[in-house]
Amino acid sequence: MSVRRHAVVVIGAGQAGLSMSHCLTRRGVDHVVLERHRVGHEWRARRWDSFCLVTPNWQCRLPGFPYAGADPDGFMRRDEIVRYLEDYAASFGPPVLEGVTATRLTASGAGFQVETTHGTFAAGQVVVATGPYQEPVLPRMAERTPPHVTQVHSGGYRGPDGLPPGEVLVVGTGQSGCQIAEDLHLAGRRVHLAVGSAPRISRFYRGRDVVAWLDLMGYYERPIESFPDHDAIRARANHYVTGRDGGRDIDLRAFARDGMRLYGRLTGVAGGRFLFGDGLARDLDHADAVNDGVKDSIDAFIAEHGLQAPAEPRYVPVWRPEGTAGHLDAGEVAAVVWCTGFRRDYRWIRVPVFDGTGYPAHHRGVTRVPGLYFLGLPWLHTWGSGRFSGVAADAEHLARHIGSPGPQAPPGHHYFVHPELLGT
Repeated sequence: MSVRRHAVVVIGAGQAGLSMSHCLTRRGVDHVVLERHRVGHEWRARRWDSFCLVTPNWQCRLPGFPYAGADPDGFMRRDEIVRYLEDYAASFGPPVLEGVTATRLTASGAGFQVETTHGTFAAGQVVVATGPYQEPVLPRMAERTPPHVTQVHSGGYRGPDGLPPGEVLVVGTGQSGCQIAEDLHLAGRRVHLAVGSAPRISRFYRGRDVVAWLDLMGYYERPIESFPDHDAIRARANHYVTGRDGGRDIDLRAFARDGMRLYGRLTGVAGGRFLFGDGLARDLDHADAVNDGVKDSIDAFIAEHGLQAPAEPRYVPVWRPEGTAGHLDAGEVAAVVWCTGFRRDYRWIRVPVFDGTGYPAHHRGVTRVPGLYFLGLPWLHTWGSGRFSGVAADAEHLARHIGSPGPQAPPGHHYFVHPELLGT
């Protein structure tokens, strides 16, 4: 098959890739977007049935397509998020090739060559917009889990009915772990939860959603360069909270009070037992302390600017661990849900652009290799980067590097092409 040539190849058609395409389209820059699956696949395929955003809908600010629904203070559920992305694509007709997987990216002459499952593309510039969540991470101890226990990663969890009857061990208390534990708990399942060090945050404080306070205070626009340790910032776990049923706190202590079993971090699997560390009380206290710190900053902001906001008492713990449960007999559980995150997979990129940790070395998505860019990564530039709230600014920044303003592409120039139409 002949090589297809474009000025720019964008890889990935999630919110980052679509945002990049919108900015390039507006500038009249010739480009194509390669998507392994379908537009919005990650939201469609790797989120459970009750999944919803943890940030309010009004923060969905994709370029040229801010949220315009009837519930700006609500939280879109999984299927609504997918529709939002599909409607976004339909609003400007990006040149997306669905079902096309990029298998190798190399430098070639004055540009790049992208080998795919449907032929080769050549481009002067490439934007990698595949996000940070390619490969599910399972700890090696999962291999020692007894065979009668069903194991599923959070990326494959769909809901309580997808697991066998019985008690469930959830490992990890980032956003996914806490929300999945709640999902099972609300369905009447007995949940055992291995707690980690992720911080928590209140949904509402002093009359507003906490996200609204943080947005007003400029937290989402603070550049990563303003922090002393970039690697540590990028590795931080997100605060756990939920938008479910209109939004509320996730309080692990309240779960324990109501019957959920909490443990320290999972440290091993041996002799038919799950083994846990003794840091449960410390990690619960740490999560509460981070939440109090956020509230302190909101209080200071209100006082500094003379804002009117109702007073609100601080949280009082509703449960404290008494002693430490050091193990759990595997015979007590029917399933384990591993909420242990994802890793990036850049093995297909054969361009010397990575640092010693395998992270792409860049400044605001611009790498040291001229013409190669990254978009959609957490903390690419700010806390909002990669989210619906901040990806527009990042995409526009890259668009200014890629091409100067030009005439709009003629009507009908943009297209969707599915694999069966590619003739291979």
